Amino acid sequence: MSIEVGSVVEGVVSGITNFGAFIELPEGKTGLVHISEVADVYVKDVHDFLAEKDKVKVKVLTIDEKGKIGLSIKQTQEKKPEEHATTQQHAATNNSSFRTPRPARGPRDFRKPNNRFNNTSASFEDKLSRFLKDSDERLTDLRRKTDSKRGGRGSRRSD
Repeated sequence: MSIEVGSVVEGVVSGITNFGAFIELPEGKTGLVHISEVADVYVKDVHDFLAEKDKVKVKVLTIDEKGKIGLSIKQTQEKKPEEHATTQQHAATNNSSFRTPRPARGPRDFRKPNNRFNNTSASFEDKLSRFLKDSDERLTDLRRKTDSKRGGRGSRRSD
C-alpha cells in the first residue's frame, strides 16, 4: 500500500517527544503525529495517550517536498462521544501504559449575571443614575486598592 495524502495506514510508535509522536510506517518511512492530532481532547502529555511500540491507525495529512509526513490519529477515530469514552476504557484495560485523560473543560464564562440595569420598568434616568453610582463606587474602590499598593496619597518623593 502506497502512502498518499488522505490514506489511513497502520504504524508503530517509534518515539515520543513533548510535541508529538513519531510513527514508523510501512515501507520503512517515518511520520509525525503532532500533539494536537493525538486525540479529540486536550493533550498535555503525549505519554498519557501513547507508549512506544503501540500499534496505531493514522491518517496521512501532508507530505512535503522534503519527504516529511504529517499524520493524525484523531481523524481516524469516529466523532461519537459515547463510543469515544468506551474506546478509551477498553484501551485502558488492554494497555497498561494508557492513562485516561481528565475531562476537557469547555470555555468559561467569567461574566457575572448583571441584571442591575436591565429593569424594564425603570426609566432611563433611573438606570443612568444607578449606573453612575455603581461606576463611581467601583472607581473609588479601585483607587483605594491602587493607592495602598503605591504607599497611599502623598507618598511620592520629590527629588
